[in-house]
Amino acid sequence: MNSETTPSPRLGRSPRRVVGLTLALTATVLGLTACGGSGDGSEAATDRDTTATGDPQASGSRQASGDQQPSGDQKNGTKPRRLLWMGDSIGEVQAPALGAAMKADHVEFRSMAAAGGGGVVGEIADPTWKSLPKQLASFEPDVVAYQIATYDWGTPDEQRTAYGRLARTVNAAGAELLIVSAPPFKADDFYKPHEAAIKTAPASAETVADKRPDTVRFLDSAALWGTDSAAAEAQRSKDGIHSCQQGSAAFARWFGEELGKRYGFTPAAAARWATGEWTGDKVYGRLGCQ
Repeated sequence: MNSETTPSPRLGRSPRRVVGLTLALTATVLGLTACGGSGDGSEAATDRDTTATGDPQASGSRQASGDQQPSGDQKNGTKPRRLLWMGDSIGEVQAPALGAAMKADHVEFRSMAAAGGGGVVGEIADPTWKSLPKQLASFEPDVVAYQIATYDWGTPDEQRTAYGRLARTVNAAGAELLIVSAPPFKADDFYKPHEAAIKTAPASAETVADKRPDTVRFLDSAALWGTDSAAAEAQRSKDGIHSCQQGSAAFARWFGEELGKRYGFTPAAAARWATGEWTGDKVYGRLGCQ
């Protein structure tokens, strides 16, 4: 997904700005209401392929972790070892925070979210389908999370076919699939012709998940963002589409909690990761996050 915003100059990291961002992200951990910004992306870009440290089982075996706790929503007793993240540029700007949260949970993380693409429906999805088998083979995730792309245009039947194909591909590689609905976003002139398809995509994905309850799950992010892109809780950036650091941290926290419910573990407290170096990732500078 391409933004129409003009990249803003990168801002230096004065002590006052660092303190301000720390306070803002601390507020995000507790209240998660506004979109905050950061420092110089050239100094601290997040590695989107992270390997957890401090956990003797961070790689290799996918045996159950000792910090798992029972949950009423628990799918099984195995904490994820490797999470592959998929989506468009909305997912791309969420990836730095998500990677930091997963690292704090001792879960290896890799993002293949792509600006201007990343979807699985229609011809525009060809790069995704070419890349996915390679990512599955090289990274060997046990969980793949796909945030519905704003490019998943098509009829409900075409969407269900594509999401079914995604489920089969991921499951055949030995991983479970989580399909996450996209946050509400501003339907500008680029998206308006496709509003109908954008609205049917979540229901199409949920139908596919309902048919594969043991290996596919649909997560409705409206529980976090609401349904109005202009509302404060949607936490969109100035372009009305993407999220800044606080919105991305809010999503990472929510997603970690959902993952914990699914796989029976308690995620790391947001205070451990929400103000890390990822906040200076260059993707936020392009959005004018301040």
